[in-house]
Amino acid sequence: MRILNNYKSVLNTPQRREVLIAMTGGQLLVQLSSMPVTLALPSIARHFEASINDAAGIVIANLLVLGCTVFLGARLGDRFGHTKVFLIGAIIVTIGAVLISVAQNLEQVIIFRGLQGLGAGLIHGNGNAMLAFAFPPNERGRAYAFPITGSRAGTLIGLVIFGIFLQFLSWRLVFLAMFPIGLLAIKGCMPALRQKEDLELEKGRIDYIGAVLLMATAAAFLLSGVHMHGGEESFTTPDALSYHLPMHLLFFALLGLFIIVERRVQNPFVDFRHFRHKYFSMALVSNVTFHLSMLAVFTLVPLMIEEGKGLDPFWVTIVLFPHQSFGLFMPIIAGAIHDKWNPTLLRPACMASIAVGFVLLGLFAGKLSVWFIPLLLLPISVGTNAFNTVNNATVMSTLPTEHRGFASGMLETTRDLGHALGATISAAVVSIVLPASIALMSDAQSQAYYLRGFQISALAVVLIMLTGAVIASFHRSYTEPEPPAPQPQQGASPASAGDG
Repeated sequence: MRILNNYKSVLNTPQRREVLIAMTGGQLLVQLSSMPVTLALPSIARHFEASINDAAGIVIANLLVLGCTVFLGARLGDRFGHTKVFLIGAIIVTIGAVLISVAQNLEQVIIFRGLQGLGAGLIHGNGNAMLAFAFPPNERGRAYAFPITGSRAGTLIGLVIFGIFLQFLSWRLVFLAMFPIGLLAIKGCMPALRQKEDLELEKGRIDYIGAVLLMATAAAFLLSGVHMHGGEESFTTPDALSYHLPMHLLFFALLGLFIIVERRVQNPFVDFRHFRHKYFSMALVSNVTFHLSMLAVFTLVPLMIEEGKGLDPFWVTIVLFPHQSFGLFMPIIAGAIHDKWNPTLLRPACMASIAVGFVLLGLFAGKLSVWFIPLLLLPISVGTNAFNTVNNATVMSTLPTEHRGFASGMLETTRDLGHALGATISAAVVSIVLPASIALMSDAQSQAYYLRGFQISALAVVLIMLTGAVIASFHRSYTEPEPPAPQPQQGASPASAGDG
């Protein structure tokens, strides 16, 4: 109750409540339109008589467009207003859901999922800036607890309700159910439009050449970690090497071109001078490592349960449901601790807790019953759901307030980067451990190899998380510089004024 009482101050004005309602509704909508939708892939594939690999384009299209447009969304918010662009994003996600529910073929579903990715990019790119405008740094921990809790609620709602739709009704209801939620999110955004932001919007033109180059670079990076090649899903087979190596080279070439172009224009799309704030850059590195661990969980745990233990996918939901449930209360606790004491070691402790969880998973998950896996996940569940709130508040408080749009865009861009790295590194380590003859083995024979691959991949994540914890331990919050003291007027001193 004492923790809940601490939240009264962040809800004490209509302006704050309107921003929190809009942000929480938008995050819930985006979360509903992302992770739980993967549950519908088998049903969609069967409906359109397509393979799972073809249906996977639904997920790839959404993540690709989201990752490529999130920073553009933040820059558009700087130019035209963060709340306006956020609202447009909510409208796009809602319309996309309706279009998917009436799609007539798989290609239409993939296109409309890409449209939803655009809307999600506009929401993610501007929501953090909206909260940074409405709340000072010493209240942002509690403020960010609301949208993060809403995001976790979206995941749990999707896992339960969408599972019922898929089991007993139709996959189309999974997307149609987003329509009323989208309308509520849009309605929640409307009052926030009346608010006048305290800072002048950028008057200069957006560097659209830089925007296109950044989106192309992001697309190359994301595609380099996706198995779009023929044959088995691997990074080491001839088919895989002929695809992944050129994509990696394309990414580095585009990244170099983007940096050269941006350093030569007067108003760059990405102002590299912001990265001179070392604590801002350090906070972004911690953000990447944290989100890498999140996707590692959702990549490795299903692999371990289905391939390593030979269990049905239903058990993945049973194992991950308690893990996701921690998101309903841990952000609230962490936000209150951050705002009251702002302990320097809170973020490193959370990352160390995640590392401990991966150690437990790597050492014992293959030996114990599946019922014990939620207990092994407990340190990850606590660390993940506490860190996210605190880290968002930290990143958005590390740059001066007038650059909140840039900070918001970078926060979400590094989030997507961490997700891509987490899925890629986890899958790559497992694929390297698996023998080339794994496809010829029986399920019983292959399980030991999958468990070994899971163990090594989990321990690799431990090293990354400990590195992130060390970096986070050196972080210091940004403090606004004090205005210079007024200088005394120059002139004759009192002592010399009386000299004749």
